[in-house]
Amino acid sequence: MGVTVNTNAAAVAAAYNLSKSVAINQKSLARLSSGSKIVNPSDDAGGLAVAVRLAAALKRTGATQSNVGNALSFLQTQEASLQGLSNVLNRMSELVSLMQDVTKERSDLENYVTEMRALSEEMSKIQSEAFNGIPLFSLAGSATPLEVGVSEDGSQKADISQADLGQLVYQNIIAYSDTIDDIDPTNTTDGLTLDTYRFAIDTTATLLATNGAEQSRLQMALEALSTNNASLEAAQSRIVDVDVAQEATQLAKTNILVQAGSAMLQQANASANMALKLITG
Repeated sequence: MGVTVNTNAAAVAAAYNLSKSVAINQKSLARLSSGSKIVNPSDDAGGLAVAVRLAAALKRTGATQSNVGNALSFLQTQEASLQGLSNVLNRMSELVSLMQDVTKERSDLENYVTEMRALSEEMSKIQSEAFNGIPLFSLAGSATPLEVGVSEDGSQKADISQADLGQLVYQNIIAYSDTIDDIDPTNTTDGLTLDTYRFAIDTTATLLATNGAEQSRLQMALEALSTNNASLEAAQSRIVDVDVAQEATQLAKTNILVQAGSAMLQQANASANMALKLITG
């Protein structure tokens, strides 16, 4: 190879290799400092598009989990109220039995009636309870189920019930308890038999069973969403998160190449002095 002054091919090659090493070194630094494998869209255009969709799905999954959790809280609040209603009815049926004791005096019966009226007020209070403004119970005799989305894309729904307390039996019990005036020791239930209370208790038990089934469904849905959320995070991580060990190795390699390239460029530039010595002697 000839000795030239205008063109230093060795220096040009060294400079080119050095610039490549510097670019790779800077990309490794950017990845390690950001924790992301995709620093620029050009690093992985297709992967970035997938990662953006996965990130959106993760947001929707989190929102769906929150919605299902709120619906579960609604049912848990409803369950507590139904348990309270069951306790009230149990006590009322007990009082009805006690009021039919022929050994009780009129004052004893009046005390039972006082408690019946207090329990009736508690029944009315329970029926009017709500969760964040949404009534826990329906008093219309029928209730439209509340739909809860249980999938990230909204395609899957689960129904939860506003427990239907519109049955005539509940209203009759409240009306009877509120309007007892005359105490007749031989007929203290005024047409409401013990079977009426037993039927109300059975109906409440059915509502509790329905509530439990709906809670079980939502708990399963919540577990499925949690599993799906973990899978989505793992998939997104594989695309965008940098492998620190691998990138640190790459950084160490390019650091050496940058230093070596700088040294070789210096050597290549110095080789031009040979031509000067030939001219000057």
